[in-house]
Amino acid sequence: MRSFRFFILCAISVGFPALVHAASPAVEVIERLHEALIETMKQADHLNVEARYQKLEPILTRSFDFERMIGAAAGSYWANADADERARLLEAFTKLSVTTYAVRFNGFSGEHFETLGERSGPRETVFVDTRIIRPGEQPVAITYVMAERDGTWRIVDVLLDRSISELAVRRSEYNQVLRNGGPDKLAETLDEKAAKLITE
Repeated sequence: MRSFRFFILCAISVGFPALVHAASPAVEVIERLHEALIETMKQADHLNVEARYQKLEPILTRSFDFERMIGAAAGSYWANADADERARLLEAFTKLSVTTYAVRFNGFSGEHFETLGERSGPRETVFVDTRIIRPGEQPVAITYVMAERDGTWRIVDVLLDRSISELAVRRSEYNQVLRNGGPDKLAETLDEKAAKLITE
């Protein structure tokens, strides 16, 4: 009886907390993304931009809902676009997004990410609050806006300092191009931006 009671106490004190503190599906997506980013940064000395792109592309396309993001950024132009225009615009947006990460995460100086918590957002979204810690510098707060589609949680926006929406910035940038040339012109512009990033 005493050994049975000891087993129950161990289950309560060890097993149950592990379940309580298990990361949510949304948080797991972010932590896998952060692990891949740090790993890429650590290997950046022997990986050029193209190699970093190839390494990051699979994890980024699994972590971000690029289709929903470009749809929101392009607004009515996306809604009115045909299938070919949407496919072309999604391809260009995805390429620029991955290229941006491949260019920016180009070295390691002891940085690490911290997950601070999860909270409910509007319209069935979830906010995952994190920050990147950089030695000798102030931490940078990064909040990921997550939405579920087909049973999978993915990022639909990124907020810097919990206020600056990356998607809102993109929407403002793209609006003028869309008004002047529509989805095809925006796709062309995004491709040009990606190419320029690589050569800078």
